[in-house]
Amino acid sequence: PEQVSLGFFHAIYVERDVNQAKQFVNEPMKEVLSHYYIAAAVQRHVLNLSMTEVTMKIEEIDIDFFRKLTDDVTVIVKMQGLKGGEAWIDDRSIRLHKIGSRWEIIEVLPEKGNLN
Repeated sequence: PEQVSLGFFHAIYVERDVNQAKQFVNEPMKEVLSHYYIAAAVQRHVLNLSMTEVTMKIEEIDIDFFRKLTDDVTVIVKMQGLKGGEAWIDDRSIRLHKIGSRWEIIEVLPEKGNLN
């Protein structure tokens, strides 16, 4: 799930490539991404966070390593970059679901507020 999460945010914030991001999400999310079409619109409307020069890391993952059989996890991705030209740190939580051996993003959770 970590690689899927970082791959998705990297596609949106660094590569700015919505088609690349679609490989990490389920069908309903693909439709949402297709609707917004460009990465800037996905940042604004889906993630509610427009940023540039972004670096990111996994802040937290709610998976119990003794119960690796779980099919649902929540991952928090911490992002640093520029928002309106100012240094900004924020995070986004996403839910992933495992289908077979593959993880896919099923939901972007509403944010709790920025860390600045």
